[in-house]
Amino acid sequence: MLDHALFDPATIDPETRRLNEEIRKDQASQPDPWSMPIAEARALRSKGSIAFPRLKRSARAETITVEGPGGPVALRVIRPQGKAAEKPRGAYLHIHGGGWVFGGADQQDPWLERIADTCGFVCLSVEYRLAPEHPYPAALEDCEAAALWLAGPGRASLNVSSLTIGGESVGAHLAVSTLLRLRDHHDQPRAFRGANLNCGFFDLGLTPSVRAWGEERLVNNTRDLETFANGFCAGKVDRRQPEISPLYADLKGLPPALFSVGTADALLDDTLYMSARWAAAGNGGHTAIYPGGCHVFIRYPGPLTERAQELSERFLMALA
Repeated sequence: MLDHALFDPATIDPETRRLNEEIRKDQASQPDPWSMPIAEARALRSKGSIAFPRLKRSARAETITVEGPGGPVALRVIRPQGKAAEKPRGAYLHIHGGGWVFGGADQQDPWLERIADTCGFVCLSVEYRLAPEHPYPAALEDCEAAALWLAGPGRASLNVSSLTIGGESVGAHLAVSTLLRLRDHHDQPRAFRGANLNCGFFDLGLTPSVRAWGEERLVNNTRDLETFANGFCAGKVDRRQPEISPLYADLKGLPPALFSVGTADALLDDTLYMSARWAAAGNGGHTAIYPGGCHVFIRYPGPLTERAQELSERFLMALA
């Protein structure tokens, strides 16, 4: 059951209000990303800003390459330190966000270092192919290949048995879609013990909260999300077929999931709808809603982020 007090603006802490205003001002001062070629938009975002800060790359990251239908897929690996380095508690397969258009496997190294050291997990992030150059099913095929390797030879290679999966935004979308492919195409519905799903984009036909958001950018706006969906689909597919929009899939037999989202996120409905269907399918899990949190608010340091990260870590460790 949801606590409706969470939707009261009075419950938003001052730090979150200040951050959201800074993000709005920063994005209002930036050029429209869709007014330039995609390569220029990527280069601009890679420079970093208040809205899209550059996180420090890990000095201890390494790369493992696996084979997928579209060719080699690189996995960025961050291993735990200390005693867990010899016998990790498990592995966490992470899928990055960025609208299927931006980002890469190295954009969240500090988050994965924290999970590695706090939870004792080997963390792997998938360098999947990006749209619009590589539309559906390219990214999903790469994530599927990574998951199959980890659930197969990767267990012995990394000395792990407990596997978890997760991601932010479209990374959460790809994580769910990967679980569905493992269940439906490979008869492995529980290869992963749980899913950590942060502010997922689960309906590419656009939920009411996305449609109603409008033009103001607080990380994303309606046009941005519609443009991301267009790039992923390349205009060739039914937006509400289950493999495109996992909100419409049969979700039975999937592992427990932690759903996290902020109330100041255009994708709020995606999490509310998906978490309800996940629960109705009997999969188990928990839904955490954070007052005033913007899209992927965990990229910004603050009390809201600390609460969300601690909950994610407790969830992952409970599955090991």
